[in-house]
Amino acid sequence: MIIKRNQYLNALIKKKDNGRVKIITGIRRCGKSYLLFNLYKNYLLDSGIREGQIIEVALDEVDNARYRNPIELNEYIKEKIADKTERYYIFIDEVQFCAEVQNPYIDDPNEKLTFIDTILGLMKIKNADIYVTGSNSRMLSRDVLTQFRDRGDEIHVKPLSYSEFAAAYKELGKTQNETWRDYCTFGGMPYVLSLATPEEKSKYLKNLFEETYIRDIIERNDIRNNKEILEILLDFVSSAIGSLTNPLKLENRFRSERKINISHATIAKYLDHFEEAYVLDSAKRYDIKGAQYFDTPLKYYFSDIGLRNARLNFRQIEESHIMENIIYNDLIRRGYNVDVGVVPYSRRETDANGKEKKVRVQLEVDFVVNRGNKRYYIQSALHIDDSDKMKQEVNSLNRINDSFRKIVIVKDDIIPWNDEKGILFIGIQEFLLNENALEG
Repeated sequence: MIIKRNQYLNALIKKKDNGRVKIITGIRRCGKSYLLFNLYKNYLLDSGIREGQIIEVALDEVDNARYRNPIELNEYIKEKIADKTERYYIFIDEVQFCAEVQNPYIDDPNEKLTFIDTILGLMKIKNADIYVTGSNSRMLSRDVLTQFRDRGDEIHVKPLSYSEFAAAYKELGKTQNETWRDYCTFGGMPYVLSLATPEEKSKYLKNLFEETYIRDIIERNDIRNNKEILEILLDFVSSAIGSLTNPLKLENRFRSERKINISHATIAKYLDHFEEAYVLDSAKRYDIKGAQYFDTPLKYYFSDIGLRNARLNFRQIEESHIMENIIYNDLIRRGYNVDVGVVPYSRRETDANGKEKKVRVQLEVDFVVNRGNKRYYIQSALHIDDSDKMKQEVNSLNRINDSFRKIVIVKDDIIPWNDEKGILFIGIQEFLLNENALEG
């Protein structure tokens, strides 16, 4: 089955031959290599590019282990560029496997060479167009783009969106209910689509953590004797999606539930490692009325809901939290900046002695969504089937005094409608399948 990734393919096509290195990032096994080595390569071939003009190196394969040395990688690619009159397209997969080595030409132990030196050198070849993929933001999003000094373009690939997943499931003859059920349970890691049974899907997702993500994080960050801590931390975060937390709360949870003493500073560092590997994402709290951010607590979301469910052995499948995680991921995929909103206000309450006092209250808005000069306030709700539930869901939205669009996304399959105050109500699948759903 050919899984279409048109959003990312069109981004690559748009940046073709622009004189900059294209850096394709994303969690391992999300489809970066398939995008580059299949979809984009086929586009080039269909456009008249010869096979010999495409130079491919997959650094995560044992057969290419020697090219993890940046000097060997540089020499190999330059040897392949035989004709100075033809255009060459260089694909380097999982570039973070390229090691840091001693510069053999300088007698200084601090003088190192990395893949960055290799790519910077290749960029000087006028008839070369360079593409690299990688699964670690610390090495790719921050360091590389900084060192390329406006000579690199990042294309961040996420696991299959619901719309991509639904298109593939339609080809398989699946119903709408089956599509939503399976996406909420097993998520959008592309290989899951090729597995026939729930048992196979579950085993694959569980093994991804054990054999890929946790192993990569341990090796890349030289973490010793703390594999169990990483496993427990993932389980804690998995059970807390949609809830506010921070490293100090997690430290207390380690102590109370597992009798393990670990500092919140170490927990914060490990959470950073999971974010750098694109396993987790964090959303800060934003005071809508005060127009300022809170450093803590914050919310963590998994880049793929199937991975989150696998951490909990598919036991805690709370629809409200799963919906929230899926909505967050789709908003990020669409290019929005997403925060968790807070609406503070004061109300008067009467205590047990009959004395009235002013109480400061904070209401939550699930998402404050920004892109350019546009902003949206979004609530995720399973149902709004009675007046009390409706009032609860829109309470925070009605206390926001600006004119930006306010939206409630519900699980039910409803015809989109607006209430008397202009709040849009829309079903989750309609929202996920319609790229322009926020506009109403």
